[in-house]
Amino acid sequence: MSAVRIAPSILSADFAKLGDEVAMLERAGADWIHVDVMDGRFVPNLTFGAKVIETVRARTTLPLDVHLMVVEPERYFDDFAAAGASGLTIHAEVSPHLHRQLVRIRELGLRAGVALSPSTPLSAVEDVLAELDLLLVMSVNPGFGGQKFIARSVDRLSRARRMLDAAQSGAALEVDGGINRDTIVECWRAGADTFVAGNAVFSARDPAAEIAALRARCAHRA
Repeated sequence: MSAVRIAPSILSADFAKLGDEVAMLERAGADWIHVDVMDGRFVPNLTFGAKVIETVRARTTLPLDVHLMVVEPERYFDDFAAAGASGLTIHAEVSPHLHRQLVRIRELGLRAGVALSPSTPLSAVEDVLAELDLLLVMSVNPGFGGQKFIARSVDRLSRARRMLDAAQSGAALEVDGGINRDTIVECWRAGADTFVAGNAVFSARDPAAEIAALRARCAHRA
């Protein structure tokens, strides 16, 4: 199985000292930095754009895992690529031209991902698996940090893993929402290899120890 990737979400960071928070995550052993972009339309919340991605990129060499919770995501591709994103993940629910959009993300030299909200069937990505570098299974409804993990997400991850393996896909299987020391184990056993953790990391007294603990919980699966 793939190595564990921990991708702290800066949605939970202290924005008064964002640069310091990002540098801290790199020192703490994070694998990726997860950047949630929300437009106030696809989801109720409103977050950041290209300028914040530029700011984060200036403080770290880690991959920037940019999650677009937006309508018409293709409008952002070029600007976000120029700002320093490493990968762009778009929602199937608002991407009727999913194949074309994934191809475009790859043309920009970025990792192409698709996110699925909890009520969206996995079949939504069956016909684009060849263009997929990452599949993100949301384990909460998108839009806000700090939500409770939806238990049936574990079964969705198991089915997503089987689907990717059957297609001989090398895509990362990422899970986002309510990930902590308790939930990460089941998700790892189900086949996820990349874990977005916001609240668990940033609310910890020692974020570096928390990242290490999350990784260790997967390493000690039994």
